[in-house]
Amino acid sequence: MNTFEQIQSLLRSRAELRSRLALIPYDGTVEVKIVGDNKYLYIRKRKAGRVTSTYVGQFGDDLYNLLLRNSKEARELRKQIRQIEKELAKLGYEENDLPAETLLNLELARANMKTMIYDQAVLEGVATTFPDTESIIENGKVNNMKADDVQKILNLKHAWEFVLDKDVILAPSNYYLSSYIAKIVNEGFYQEGGRIRSVTVTIGGSSFVPPVPIEYIVKEDIEAILASKKEKIDIAIDLILYVMKTQIYNDGNKRTAVIFGNHYMIANALGLIIIPYDKVSEFKHKLVLYYEDEDLTSVKVFLKDCWVKK
Repeated sequence: MNTFEQIQSLLRSRAELRSRLALIPYDGTVEVKIVGDNKYLYIRKRKAGRVTSTYVGQFGDDLYNLLLRNSKEARELRKQIRQIEKELAKLGYEENDLPAETLLNLELARANMKTMIYDQAVLEGVATTFPDTESIIENGKVNNMKADDVQKILNLKHAWEFVLDKDVILAPSNYYLSSYIAKIVNEGFYQEGGRIRSVTVTIGGSSFVPPVPIEYIVKEDIEAILASKKEKIDIAIDLILYVMKTQIYNDGNKRTAVIFGNHYMIANALGLIIIPYDKVSEFKHKLVLYYEDEDLTSVKVFLKDCWVKK
């Protein structure tokens, strides 16, 4: 592995660790405060040079042990991040600031992340509401929902946290990035969720049976899309539709495709492509026509209408 590849691998690993750190609900030092006969749990942490103490709840063994586990995991993640940063320094890597327009696009994505995750969950057929989705994103759980559906939403959050890391935005929108997104999206469902599909699959509602993909061809196809002379918004749309129609992975292709295409959008300061929850049925209908080669343009027009500009 050459130096460039080592740096890219380390940057992806750091972004993954950062996204896992961001998912820890209680990150800080555990404090127990006694008031009269009662004990209360707080999380103390230093932020921007100031020490803050946040109330969590009344003392209980389960909650106390959860806070301790969270604190230990956060320390371990930070330790791993520091080790990666030392390795990056040895390789001569220097942090680069993103262009102002890209930073603005990142902020747009972060501001819309809950909405995008909800819309993607509906696209995936997850039975959820926006308040339930918001609760899962913020607290990691909700009542009266299947565990698999909760996991899918948490995976979407994890994948978006990964993609919105500055290191990842600097990375190329290639097959390897798509596969890493698929790995996160399929976490808890497939042991190697980012591995290219090796079995035949069918698509619900369509007679189209995508051929088993060949890795080097998929890589070349994605590179050809990226190198085309089309407008950048059309390249992003082609990336999304290619991942969906090729069905590169065993599962999670629509989720992967939308996040992958939006990585390209954000990196190029184009805005976002968001498929609204109330237009999912229309999109799926046009997508089937696209799969079956009956109408190759309507779904592209639809996605361009879903373009949210900065």
